[in-house]
Amino acid sequence: MFGGKHVNVTAVRRKNGKITFLEVPKQDKNWVKKLRKIPLVRGLVSIIDSSAKGSKHLNYSAEALADDETEPEERAEQKEKEESGFSLSMIIGVALVGVLSFIVGKLIFTLVPALVEQFLFQHAFDNQTLHTLIEGVIKIVLLLAYLWILSQTPMIKRLFQYHGAEHKVISAYEAGEELTPANVQKYSRLHYRCGSSFIILTVIVGVIIYSLPIFSWDNVWERMYIRVLLLPVVIGVSFELLRFTNAVRDIPVLRFLGYPGLWLQLLTTKEPHDDQVEVSIASFNRMRELEAELEQTSVTETTVGRSSLDPVKG
Repeated sequence: MFGGKHVNVTAVRRKNGKITFLEVPKQDKNWVKKLRKIPLVRGLVSIIDSSAKGSKHLNYSAEALADDETEPEERAEQKEKEESGFSLSMIIGVALVGVLSFIVGKLIFTLVPALVEQFLFQHAFDNQTLHTLIEGVIKIVLLLAYLWILSQTPMIKRLFQYHGAEHKVISAYEAGEELTPANVQKYSRLHYRCGSSFIILTVIVGVIIYSLPIFSWDNVWERMYIRVLLLPVVIGVSFELLRFTNAVRDIPVLRFLGYPGLWLQLLTTKEPHDDQVEVSIASFNRMRELEAELEQTSVTETTVGRSSLDPVKG
C-alpha cells in the first residue's frame, strides 16, 4: 500500500497472476483537516485514521484471497449482497475494528508492563523513576518478543516482506532509479520514514513523561490510571518527535535519533521476493498516476473557475 497526497492505493496479485488495485481517495472532513494542523492533537488523529484505513486495505487483500478461492456461483451471490447495501456497513465495521484493535493493543502494552514491574519490584526500592525505567525495559522486551513471534508465522512473514518491498521501492524512487525489480532489490528494506519508528518512540517518550515528579503514584491502581490518562499525551508527543527526527535525518549529528526505529524495522520488515517487489512497484506507479490525474483535474478546475470571473475573458 502506498499513500499519496490525494489517494491511497493497494495492489494485490491475484491467483491468475493479474494485479488488481484498491484506490481510496483521501477525503477528510474539514474539522479533521483542522485537527491535523494542531500540534500534539494531530498525532492522535493521524494514528486513528491510519488504523482505520490500514484495516480497510488489509481487508481488501484478504477478500481478494478469499475471492480467488471461492467458486463462481458463491462469488456472484456475495457480490449481490454487497450491492444490496451490505458493503457500506462492512466498510464501517472494518474501520471500527481497526481503530479498536489499535486502542486495545496500546492499552495492553501500556498496562501489562506496569503490572509486571509492580509485581516483581514493588518492594525492591522506592525510587519511582527507576520503577518507570524498568517498566520501559519490560515493555521493550515484550514488544520485541511479540513482533519476533509474529514474524515467524507464514502470513505475517509475507506481510513483513511486502513491508520491506515498500521501503525498497521508496528508496529506489528517491534515488532516481528506474523502478524495476532488479534496481529496487539493490536498496535496503529499512527506511528512515517508517511508522515502525513511532512504536519505539512511544516507549521512550512514555518513560520520560511517566517519570515526571508531578505524575507520582501511591499504588498500582493509581499507576495504571495515570498511564491510561497520559496515553494521548504520549502519542501526541511521540508523533511530534517522529516528525522532528524525519526533518533532521540529513543532519549527521542528529541522524542517530531515528536509529531505534531502523533497528525495530529489522523485525517489522523482511527481504522480499522479486514478485513481491513487482506488486509494490505496480502499487506505487498506480498511486503516482492517480496523483497526476487528480493534480491535473485540480489545476483545470482552478483555471476554469478563475477564467469565469475574469472581466476580460468573460
